Amino acid sequence: MKGSMKTQQSGFTLIELVIVIVILGILAVTALPRFVDLTDDAEKAAIEGVAGAINGGNSINYATYLARRTVTDGSVATTGVLDTSGGCALATAASLMGPGSVDVTSGYTITAAAALGMDAATTCTLTHIVSTQTAGFVLTGAK
Repeated sequence: MKGSMKTQQSGFTLIELVIVIVILGILAVTALPRFVDLTDDAEKAAIEGVAGAINGGNSINYATYLARRTVTDGSVATTGVLDTSGGCALATAASLMGPGSVDVTSGYTITAAAALGMDAATTCTLTHIVSTQTAGFVLTGAK
């Protein structure tokens, strides 16, 4: 007669495995959406970058206008100053960033504000044609 030796099995029970799977499922459901779709954030950042470039170009253009304006009669030597008095429709990144610049606004539309008076400012809206994301930039009238 053989001795009654008990063999001890080691491993996880079915309940322990089910609990681990449930915990992993909960973590996946809560964490996964944060890492999967960043498209909206990327599109928003891209349009804000283009609007920032236009805003920066406008600031440089307006500063040039102010620097060249004479104090006595208010006339301006227009060399190097873009006429932005026509409104937002004229404010493309290429025109505000100088000669030889690439127009990064293709694929975007810019709302057309009414003509601007000298030194008047308006907020323009840049809209991406595909994603419809929007961003604003300020345009100041200079001539």
